[in-house]
Amino acid sequence: MDFRQMHYIQTIAQEGTISRAAQKLFISQPSLSQLLRGVEQKVGAPLFDRGTSPLQPTAVGRLYLRMAAQMAQLRTDFQQQTDDLLHQSRGRVIIGSSPFRSAYLLAPFLPGLQACYPELEIQLKESTTRQLERLCLNGEVDFATSLAPIDASRFATRALFQEEIVAVLPATHPLAKKYGLPTSPQADLPEIALAELADTPFIQIHQEQKLHAQILSLCSEAGFTPRLLMTTSSLETAQALAGAGLGAALLPITQCRGFTPTTAPCYAALRQHPRRQVLLCWRQGHYLPYAARTCINELTAFCLRNYPQE
Repeated sequence: MDFRQMHYIQTIAQEGTISRAAQKLFISQPSLSQLLRGVEQKVGAPLFDRGTSPLQPTAVGRLYLRMAAQMAQLRTDFQQQTDDLLHQSRGRVIIGSSPFRSAYLLAPFLPGLQACYPELEIQLKESTTRQLERLCLNGEVDFATSLAPIDASRFATRALFQEEIVAVLPATHPLAKKYGLPTSPQADLPEIALAELADTPFIQIHQEQKLHAQILSLCSEAGFTPRLLMTTSSLETAQALAGAGLGAALLPITQCRGFTPTTAPCYAALRQHPRRQVLLCWRQGHYLPYAARTCINELTAFCLRNYPQE
């Protein structure tokens, strides 16, 4: 297989039409069609079903694309391992992170990393937790921040720390007066039973965030289904909306301590003290270049120093 031809045919599969693939590749449509016909003649069978829209790979086409992806990965691994041998103090690492983790974990970590390894080039790609896992599997990031549970058959992981989930309520909520709830998450938080929020509207986190499922599970265990007022992808927005009096939110204490809304909510610990495991993940069996391994090891050490386990 020719690497250029493989790339062109992978692009046709991704775009679904020869015309869109040609535009993306900056070549003419007739040239791309001719290339595809030439490959099909060598293979001895069509790679795409021309009767479908968008184009769908045939059985032979799916085999070709699977082998092409493996060969491209082998080429990338060879280049990365060669570069590691020749330039161990240099390299580029692409980190996948949620905006929350970028602000409260990577922002204080990266300056120290750059001071120790000034020739490392760091790129951040931000998205939701589940999308970050997809980026790992696609090879678009070297590793990403994520949360347990995670599919161990597809991901290798490194545990970082655990963080507690707490209740964030409007300061005017009846429970605030009943328990004397503080408006600072830095204080010792009184405990409440989650079931006491059964009649309170909830500000839910988007389902692309793993916290979404954890919130539903916690409420189910407490014997109720949360009455959803609205959904947001931003943990900071959920905290601010709770402070503005719109409803309750369940959020990690790490985030609550790193962001101060204009109107302060009040905070309470939950009696079961639910936690979630923060981790790093990357594709199982994938070669990690020196830059990525260095970053993972340094970030693990940083978390051990700054997020002691209780």
